[in-house]
Amino acid sequence: MTSGRDALLQKNPDDVVITWAKRTPLCKARKGGYKDMSTQELLIAFFKGAKEEIKIDPSLIGDITVGMVLPPKAPYDARASAIAAGFPDSVPVQVINRFCSSGLMAVGNVANQIRNQEIEIGFAVGFESMSATPDRAPEAFADEILNHPVAKDCVHPMGWTSENVSKDFNITRERMDDLAAQSHQRAHAAQKSGRFTDEIMPIQALQLPSGAPATGSNSGSKQERVRVTISQDDGIRGNSTKEALAKIRSAFPQWGNGTTTGGNASQITDGVAGVLLMSRRKAEELGLPILAKHVCTSVAGLPPRIMGIGPAYAIPKALKRAGIEMSDVDLFEVNEAFASMFGYLIDQFGLPHDRTNVNGGAIALGHPLGCTGARIVATGLSELRKRKQKILVTSMCIGLGMGAAGVFVNEA
Repeated sequence: MTSGRDALLQKNPDDVVITWAKRTPLCKARKGGYKDMSTQELLIAFFKGAKEEIKIDPSLIGDITVGMVLPPKAPYDARASAIAAGFPDSVPVQVINRFCSSGLMAVGNVANQIRNQEIEIGFAVGFESMSATPDRAPEAFADEILNHPVAKDCVHPMGWTSENVSKDFNITRERMDDLAAQSHQRAHAAQKSGRFTDEIMPIQALQLPSGAPATGSNSGSKQERVRVTISQDDGIRGNSTKEALAKIRSAFPQWGNGTTTGGNASQITDGVAGVLLMSRRKAEELGLPILAKHVCTSVAGLPPRIMGIGPAYAIPKALKRAGIEMSDVDLFEVNEAFASMFGYLIDQFGLPHDRTNVNGGAIALGHPLGCTGARIVATGLSELRKRKQKILVTSMCIGLGMGAAGVFVNEA
């Protein structure tokens, strides 16, 4: 009886497989390519592009799950945008929100629906327009929460948790700036060599003429916009060095050692990613190319004050479910929410930096909250194909003290 890596590589008609996984370019919020588009317009543009690329009749899709975090009327945005883009009204849509893991939760949710034979085909989408829906202050918390020794930590902003990780685990400012510079340098090299090209679906964006103030299109502005094709990420700074990053002032000097800055944390970004899943049996019936197999998704909880190290809790759970060890994994794609948490994962948890975020991460590319979990699936699978390697683990920390991880096998 086979076990471990060999067992993972076996194929079964009931496997949940991926036949399409792509992302839009990631663009700086309120400054980049999508700054003049509403939530619905960005979703519609993505759904229109995906509908042309997935190579199936969209009416065959049993469910669409959209991971998104900030939009206040998310279910309306997702459902109406899918229909407006040409998906038939017979295809249901739901929204899922587990903060930074929402895109991966969408993938896991669809995979489980297929395993349970609730649907044959499902479309998982990760989305965020941080231009159109900037972060909002939370409502007041109940006294029972504020008086609880752990629950009260959920009240604090994420920058506080980054400083806690940095101070508690001695992740220095110098180390954080070094990792941030490497993220930009890796991403710049990948972009320059065309390494991102096959994972990116160019998108038709609506933009105000040059020099006009950004509107997010939610302001009611009637100024005519022009249609522009966006095909590249716009947040990568290839000239970043740890020396230059060391000159940036602390973003949170009131907490910890004040090591977190705008240069060593993930960028505020807009973007969309999608993953089409179905059973292997259905993919073969439809004659679709199989890119990868979804093995499992795992989530874990931990103290909210150090939420950044969530992958150190979630990755072992996912590996155990998959029946493999860290040494069996060819590539890791981990969301770089803050360089403090990334430093912990590399230096103390033991992720191999030469196999983790090899083309840079969210510090360089950006972190559209709901999009990221699906984006890193598309990125990781694309890189596995180029390397002719097999096993991918994706992971991220999650606000409020959680972590998530997924295991995938490349079959392209």
